[in-house]
Amino acid sequence: MGIIMRSFELSLLVYFVYGLTYFVMGLVLLLEYWRLAPDAPQKHLFQPLAAFGLIHGFHEWLEILLITFSVLGKSFSNYMVWLRLGVLAISFIALAIYGWRSFRFGQEHHSPLAIFGGVTLPIFAIVAAVDVISAFAAGSIPVFQMVESLVRYLIGVPGAAVATIGLRGGALKARVEERRPLDKYLNLTAIGFAIYSLTQLFVPAMNTHLARIFNIDIFHAWTSIPILVFRTIAGIIITAGLFLITSFLEAERQKIVSEAQKARLNALKKEETIQRLLLRQTIAAQEEERARIARELHDEMAQTLTAFSLELATLQQDLSSRPKYQNILARLQNLGKTMSQGIQRMIGDLRPAHLDDLGLVPALKFLIDQARSQFSLSITFETQGHVRRFEPLLETAIYRIVQESLTNVARHASTDQAMVNLSFLPGEVQLQIKDQGAGFDPEELFAAPRGWGLAGMRERAEAVNGKFLVKSKPDEGTTIIVVIPTISTEEHTPWKQSV
Repeated sequence: MGIIMRSFELSLLVYFVYGLTYFVMGLVLLLEYWRLAPDAPQKHLFQPLAAFGLIHGFHEWLEILLITFSVLGKSFSNYMVWLRLGVLAISFIALAIYGWRSFRFGQEHHSPLAIFGGVTLPIFAIVAAVDVISAFAAGSIPVFQMVESLVRYLIGVPGAAVATIGLRGGALKARVEERRPLDKYLNLTAIGFAIYSLTQLFVPAMNTHLARIFNIDIFHAWTSIPILVFRTIAGIIITAGLFLITSFLEAERQKIVSEAQKARLNALKKEETIQRLLLRQTIAAQEEERARIARELHDEMAQTLTAFSLELATLQQDLSSRPKYQNILARLQNLGKTMSQGIQRMIGDLRPAHLDDLGLVPALKFLIDQARSQFSLSITFETQGHVRRFEPLLETAIYRIVQESLTNVARHASTDQAMVNLSFLPGEVQLQIKDQGAGFDPEELFAAPRGWGLAGMRERAEAVNGKFLVKSKPDEGTTIIVVIPTISTEEHTPWKQSV
């Protein structure tokens, strides 16, 4: 009795491991199926194979239940036996669908194994069907044995065999495409299905020609090992191979995603570079246009106003004996002087001559002196490091940022105190404009209308590869920080004036 119980427990363990192996295989493939993209070529392969694993694992656990009932002497309904057979048939149908799809997937790279299978499998199916149906017609086997035998012979064996052929073709395809070591994993899985296909030839002993030669009792007598052990080994090989395949596909997918992200980042960097170049060219064109307008105002309008003032002076001398015209002429002289001063300011705003002739620091000093008198501001200006000159566009960017910042302080900060600090550091120049005025909410940093000036300053900084930062809080003032990488024109390129 003890030996029988130990044998029973061992059988249950083997059935449990066998069922667990295929159930795990089904779960692994199901998870991989959900992760695959809808148009992935492997998606239609994993679906039926996952169904086979899950259903076949459930079939083996149902087998455990029936065996347990038999050993314990408990009765069970006949429909339970047919339910088990139905579950087995469904699992084999899913396996056959997978086998056909895998065969189609690798059909361009099939080996002689495909030819051998294409010849032998139809012959085997015909011989097996005739053998089993003839035995049933002669009354040698009951209907249940006939149906179970046909399920194994006509669905299980061919399904696993075609899966073997398909996996082998897939391995050859992977080798041609140089997807190593995917070909080895596919070959390993093909070996597992080949073993599984052969084990399905061995059915329970019954009165048919094939079953007299190939049945589980004869197999056990030949090998001293239950056929279920070999099916379990085949399941472990298949599961291991499929796990390696899914791991390879995941790594391949991650590599594709990584390369796509790198390509996207490179494209974004390239686009950013192009945008910065376009912005740089736009700002350069703006400054060139400003310079052209400044020259025309200086060369034409200023000279015309000078001539106008001289003519008025001459007319004033000629009419010195007529007092009633002197007040009119004096007012005209004042208007001409005001217009001349206004044009000079416009010329300075459009293109400050100090920036081109004397350099950045003198131009900023002149700008700050103008802001002190124009806006009644108390402005502290400090420089640090070795003062040197840079390319015109960089100096213009710094000048315009300081100009716009001081205008913002006068208009929005509600303070008359400001500080400008310019630091000449190795490889970069840092600009800081600070006030202790009203400040504002950073969430509205670039909102109109104030945001237009800030956006313009940021664009100028970015056009010369610089970084633009604004720190501000309500009632705590505002600090603008600009950091720009530099190349000194004194060390690298000759200075060229724009005007």
